[in-house]
Amino acid sequence: MILASQSPRRIELMREAGYDFRVIPADIDETPRDGEGPIELVGRLARAKALAVANQHGEAGELVVAADTIVAHDDEVLGKPRDAADARRMLRELSGRTHQVATGVCLTIAGEDATRAVSFVDVTDVTFYPLADAKIDAYVASGEPLDKAGAYGIQGVGGRMLVKKIDGDFYTVVGLPIARVARAIEELERTRTAH
Repeated sequence: MILASQSPRRIELMREAGYDFRVIPADIDETPRDGEGPIELVGRLARAKALAVANQHGEAGELVVAADTIVAHDDEVLGKPRDAADARRMLRELSGRTHQVATGVCLTIAGEDATRAVSFVDVTDVTFYPLADAKIDAYVASGEPLDKAGAYGIQGVGGRMLVKKIDGDFYTVVGLPIARVARAIEELERTRTAH
């Protein structure tokens, strides 16, 4: 099996679930297309990553798991902040409001018909507490938000203190809805033995 991601959180979740895999991140163009919404974007990127890694690195019959996660607010994708000021802007925007975290997942088997790939997008609503500027400044100063989409990591020490509630799968917000991934792997294995 190949995990087409070098995200430490995804690697940890797959290992904890008992999977044995190689880590080969995908090198694809992640530029959004004109008029493409956040959900379409994250689904397309996950599929592109899975197919690229399967075609370039997969051994025949090897399962490839790829994922992409985005944070979206008011239909705007909030990527990784450019700098501390950008992180503060994002956190002010999310303060006291609900946003969506979407993780697209694609599983495919190297050397097989790509149309048999299993893909899905899982979306979780995340609501932040209202955040005072001093709280935002202290969190940004910790450095934690600077390499995270939406300028926070729910699993981080500071990030978990921002979240009032979530509606959906916590692990979608972390970056891999692992229970749903495990079921998709089982489904793909079943269809493979049926052929």
